[in-house]
Amino acid sequence: MIIKKICCIGAGYVGGPTMSVIAKQCPDIQVTVVDLNKARITAWNDADLNNIPVYEPGLGDVVAEARGRNLFFSTEVEKAIDEADTIFISVNTPTKTYGEGKGQAADLKWIELCARQIARISTTDKIVVEKSTLPVRTASTLKDILEHTGNGVKFHILSNPEFLAEGTAVQDLLHPDRVLIGGDQTEEGKEAIQALVDVYARWIPLERILTTNIWSSELSKLTANAFLAQRISSINSLSELCEHTEANINEVAKAIGTDSRIGPKFLKASVGFGGSCFQKDILNLVYIARSYGLIETADYWEQVIIMNDHQKRRFANKIIRNLYNTVNGKKIAFLGWAFKKDTNDTRESAAIYVADHLLFEQAEISVYDPKVLEQQIFTDLDYLATRSSEENKQLLTVENDPYEVCKGSHAVAILTEWDEFKTYDWQRIYDNMKKPAHIFDGRNILDKEMLESIGFKFNGIGA
Repeated sequence: MIIKKICCIGAGYVGGPTMSVIAKQCPDIQVTVVDLNKARITAWNDADLNNIPVYEPGLGDVVAEARGRNLFFSTEVEKAIDEADTIFISVNTPTKTYGEGKGQAADLKWIELCARQIARISTTDKIVVEKSTLPVRTASTLKDILEHTGNGVKFHILSNPEFLAEGTAVQDLLHPDRVLIGGDQTEEGKEAIQALVDVYARWIPLERILTTNIWSSELSKLTANAFLAQRISSINSLSELCEHTEANINEVAKAIGTDSRIGPKFLKASVGFGGSCFQKDILNLVYIARSYGLIETADYWEQVIIMNDHQKRRFANKIIRNLYNTVNGKKIAFLGWAFKKDTNDTRESAAIYVADHLLFEQAEISVYDPKVLEQQIFTDLDYLATRSSEENKQLLTVENDPYEVCKGSHAVAILTEWDEFKTYDWQRIYDNMKKPAHIFDGRNILDKEMLESIGFKFNGIGA
């Protein structure tokens, strides 16, 4: 098997960047990314690369090199499916908000719809690749749908989970720690695996391309995210203990991170993790464990989420407590809304939940983020349905100037670790704030001694 034409269903945070890099590195392979969202496809085709829908450092250059040559973005889903020999499914798999498994299980309706569409349209044999993050055993559902079409087409199903960190996605794709490909261990299954291996081997050393059975591949993605989130919740749990014992969480993290058995990564105490993957995947893992009757296993992993939610509430309550137990009518400046730096993704961002908590206390919030649009910020708040859209717009404003956001505020809260925040003229900010002027550094990125020398009352995480 040789892969010559790829169709990717889904032009979001995974599908767009992944296919762009594959097209860049494999100019002889035609790559078509399709989506029913016309506005999204229009944005991917925009002549101004600053307007593409996913912000990732370096992504614009990758798209510019391949788009129109062998990379195409289209709403013609059926045409792309029909012409492709390999189809990547990269659609959203959100946590269910209804029915059995509500609040924990993955909602697989879009995966099933993709499978039925592929089955209906296909007239030639195809490799179907799971790129979305899916619960283990999802491939059996795809097989059941695809193998009972009655049209004689053979489908080879592979699992190829993404291990991208938003903000470094392009580098993660160009220089990955590993690429994981799972498939059937039959002769035909191994041939399909090898076909995808040959694509990635164009630029990735073979020793970094791991092949497994399909179930191991599916479970490995959930497990990787669960382990990373677990480390964040572990260090955050200790940050609260540090605040009660006068230990410094940054010093503790450095001390334990030098242990080669532990390592320093994901030991940065903060207001909490966000993003589309960690919470969703852990809740999915919890649901799967419970469905097999593994109650203790489920409870263990659920505690990671419980601690993360606690950290966000604790940060909001710290602001209230230090502002003399009331924020009613007080302006709080938020620097950052994205869930992490170098991305415009706001899904499950800690800023959303901290803002919601403070707005419930009638605070007046002003927000600046260098990449997140005003409409997205209000969409995030409205999604929680805590207040009406009109109430949110009365209590929260969005500015394009960080100094304007901080002007007249009682406190500044750092919610995203954007590098530019470290370079601001903090004396100027202090001079234009209400006194006493407070800073709540939810990402532990600012210089405490410098800020306190200016006159700020400083509160970080775990120090």
